Amino acid sequence: MEYTRLGSSGLRISRLALGTMSYGSLDKAFPAWAMDEESAQPFFRQAVELGITFWDTANVYSAGTSEEIVGRAMRVYSTRDDIVLATKVYMPMHDGPGGSGLSRKAIMENIDASLTRLGTDYVDLYQIHRFDATTPIEETMEALHDVVKAGKARYIGASAMWAWQFASMQHAADLGGWTRFVSMQDQYSLLYREEEREMFGLLAHQGVGSIPYSPLAKGRVTHPWGTATARNSNDATQQRTFVDADEPIVDAVEAVAKTRGVPMAQIALAWVLRNPVVSAPIVGSTKVAHLDDAVAALDLDLTDDEVAAIEAPYTPRWTAGF
Repeated sequence: MEYTRLGSSGLRISRLALGTMSYGSLDKAFPAWAMDEESAQPFFRQAVELGITFWDTANVYSAGTSEEIVGRAMRVYSTRDDIVLATKVYMPMHDGPGGSGLSRKAIMENIDASLTRLGTDYVDLYQIHRFDATTPIEETMEALHDVVKAGKARYIGASAMWAWQFASMQHAADLGGWTRFVSMQDQYSLLYREEEREMFGLLAHQGVGSIPYSPLAKGRVTHPWGTATARNSNDATQQRTFVDADEPIVDAVEAVAKTRGVPMAQIALAWVLRNPVVSAPIVGSTKVAHLDDAVAALDLDLTDDEVAAIEAPYTPRWTAGF
């Protein structure tokens, strides 16, 4: 495993992050393809054995049960000191005034609830899951700063928003003397490159690390075009994000993979990893090969010709995910 710093912060993370959205109690399953705690155990064990010590979850995943499963797995397969633990706040958890959003009440209520479910007294990275247009930016940033100063989070991060919104929040933190974001969890893959327009330039300028979600385009670039999977048959967002014009990109990935003699997933993830703004792609795993392929991608250097071939067919699209 390779290790790096998260952006220009001092936080040392594994070059890959374990995404845990797929793990949760089935009676509260979100997403629809989530697997239960027993089925998830081999992937936590595998992650530790491979040196993937950066784990990402969220309070909303399977109504909080993902956090519970992650916390228990951390204590079984590793130790609190050896895991860089990340979770999120914003999405609805209940109908009360603190059940969603980024108000001071919501942030203070939800960090305590997440820590209880995780079974720890702090998280390493506390992320806002989306931008909250209904709460003053200053209120959000001061509350997040207070969470850090209370020792409940070591760093804060953001996710899925317009570049101007992120810049505004960072500026508010500077003006208030509050904690700044060190990371941006944004969607980025060969089939979704809209972050290259403004967000990535902003992140590079401010020394913020990208930890992309869906780096394999929700599995679309891991198999030949048109292949049916449990994920793409149960995920309505794919129809809004990916289009028929993506077929030549997937075909190009398939061609490079065949020439190299490696799975398509390795080619697609190697492409994401080569972007200097990317600190650690978030990889969800429901099969043993998923993490094995991710680790193998760390040692795969694409040639300029290969990169040109798989990038050329891309067409701009509507921004998705926020």
